[in-house]
Amino acid sequence: MNQNSQLRKIISQQRRKLNSQQQKMIELRCLKQCLKHPKFLNAQKIGLYLDAFGEVKTKRLIEYCFTQGKKVYLPMICNMNNHLVWVKISYQQYQNKRFSLHRLGMLEPMASRGKHVSTLDVVIMPLLACDIKGTRMGMGGGFYDRTLASAFQQPHRLGLAHDFQFLHTELARNSWDQSLDSLITPIKTYYFKRQIGQ
Repeated sequence: MNQNSQLRKIISQQRRKLNSQQQKMIELRCLKQCLKHPKFLNAQKIGLYLDAFGEVKTKRLIEYCFTQGKKVYLPMICNMNNHLVWVKISYQQYQNKRFSLHRLGMLEPMASRGKHVSTLDVVIMPLLACDIKGTRMGMGGGFYDRTLASAFQQPHRLGLAHDFQFLHTELARNSWDQSLDSLITPIKTYYFKRQIGQ
């Protein structure tokens, strides 16, 4: 098992050990960090995710966006090229849980067409780990990396993570890895200097 696979396994296990009370507390603290993040506060079009595998929960964040009149977009996997497209959802859709279950285990909006990620102001992403340079380790499918490879300037790339997912070391980088611009954890917001094209 290589280093990345081992790290994925360890962090996935840590995420699954969190009980619902801990998850709620983490979700609330991350929301408070978001409310201090200038890019998030000024954004009108925000890409978010529906948590499914122990990631930081996004229910409060999504509901906050709707109360502020922000437009909420959720990712949908395009089967033709395995890129993510972003589908705008309404509050009613969210409340009524009008989603379909993807074969990989996550919920997706029910729609045939979505927008390119570059039309968003901010995309809030789940992750398994992030290092001191903003290198993001995902679940291993490469969906976000492929999608962001064609969006250099826009949107702002914001990771959402548990405290133990931020590594005070450097991850081994692959040429296709797409870095974050910032990372929110329950206790701190980290900002990174991303090279354009990464």
